[in-house]
Amino acid sequence: MSRYDDHTITRSRSIAGIDEGLRTFMVRVYMYMALGLSLTAAVAYYVASTPALVKALVVPPLGYVFMFAPLGVVMFLSFRLDRIAASTAQMLFWAYAGLMGISLSMVFLIYTGASITKIFLISASLFGSMSLYGYTTQRDLTSMGSFLTMGLWGIILASLVNMFLKSGQMEMVISIISVLIFTGLTAYDTQTIKEIYVNSDDHEVATKKAVFGALQLYLDFINIFLSLLRLFGERR
Repeated sequence: MSRYDDHTITRSRSIAGIDEGLRTFMVRVYMYMALGLSLTAAVAYYVASTPALVKALVVPPLGYVFMFAPLGVVMFLSFRLDRIAASTAQMLFWAYAGLMGISLSMVFLIYTGASITKIFLISASLFGSMSLYGYTTQRDLTSMGSFLTMGLWGIILASLVNMFLKSGQMEMVISIISVLIFTGLTAYDTQTIKEIYVNSDDHEVATKKAVFGALQLYLDFINIFLSLLRLFGERR
């Protein structure tokens, strides 16, 4: 066998190893995300089914604490990820998912169970198709991601303004644009998560990357789901 053949076989094995490692990494990301969503749903349903907890949440200041606590956790996790242990990152992710469950418990009181299930399945289909596109496409989505991020800040500002205006039409417009933005971000974030994978990462680093990737996709899915629910959900 020639040196060229030896080099080709070695290179093929290396590529195969990277591809297998990448698949394992992405499966881990999706697993964390799915478990986080499951925890959120379970906590939300339990809180909504417990009148005493519902009563406590609608009375300030406890309601505001649980409203803004998830934001504090996600900001801490995002900015301190490189300085904390992988086990701490996992713990914070589960804490965030649980706090989001408390915050979203009102969804079960506002919308019908059938409507929530239907919108969840639609959201899962939309998220899955866009995440698959982000994983498989050869197109660089960086420019699209920058545009969508600018749009996201616009949505945040518009939502803050509408907290005071309480305009139903403005809320509908915000929800429509939010679906478009987070659908695009799903593809962009998936590609970004794929690109941060490094075959030589140790278990600690790979775990933190997987947790951060799961957090990004979790946020994309939650926002798609809530936006569609506001648009098409059937209220009780």
